[in-house]
Amino acid sequence: MRRILMIYFFVLYSLNDTAQPRIYSPTNAHSHNDYENPRPFHAAYEHAFGSIEADIFLLDGKLFVAHDEHELKLRRTLEDLYLRPLDSVLQAHNEHAYADTKQSLQILIDVKTEAKATLAKLIEILRNHPTLINTPSLRWVISGNRPPQNEFASYPPFILFDGVMSQSYEAPALQKIAMMSDNFKSYSSWNGLGALPETDKSTLEEIIGKWHSRHIPVRFWNAPDQPEAWTWFIRLKSDFINTDHIPELATFLNASGGKGNERW
Repeated sequence: MRRILMIYFFVLYSLNDTAQPRIYSPTNAHSHNDYENPRPFHAAYEHAFGSIEADIFLLDGKLFVAHDEHELKLRRTLEDLYLRPLDSVLQAHNEHAYADTKQSLQILIDVKTEAKATLAKLIEILRNHPTLINTPSLRWVISGNRPPQNEFASYPPFILFDGVMSQSYEAPALQKIAMMSDNFKSYSSWNGLGALPETDKSTLEEIIGKWHSRHIPVRFWNAPDQPEAWTWFIRLKSDFINTDHIPELATFLNASGGKGNERW
């Protein structure tokens, strides 16, 4: 009996040890509307962000990066801003997203025009960059306008989807979902100053816990974006922290923002 108890406590200790919180880092950072900052892709990449966002429009058979239609006049293409730089860094790092071969990179593509035609063009272009779709440390996640969830499984393996936390998904669709995102304002009106109200905290913990129990990471957009808020998102165990302040969030996470907290 004593031997059995010793084995039991050893296993229990081992499980607790492996479940100890990890430390947050810039791999938990998401560069929201990345193309709006002065150095698209490069700023977030140089700060080792784990996720970078680009909004795309299909126009005249090309994919342009823009926040809304009036920015299309800038004629910034997805290839120029993101695909060619990605090709360069993968070549420099022996087909790894980062020099640290354990680190991955997520490119979140927010589709602004009709889903199926825009995705068809994206797939066509990505297939012209085979390294970008065959590198395990780089993944493509589709947000914004998406096809119906019953069509997710019909897309190539390198195309994954951003789900919506408040929605329900059938098992085949869940297999294609890389993460869950939602509008923070749907859960709380907190402005990021002072303590997060307890009722809002409980609501957020419940929805985050729901998707973590399915081993799916989460992210909130339209959320407060300052150090006090970042601290709360770490406490809530939000896997990605949305920001428009790339160097500031990187400094915060590298310094002390993630101590004693974890990604699922």
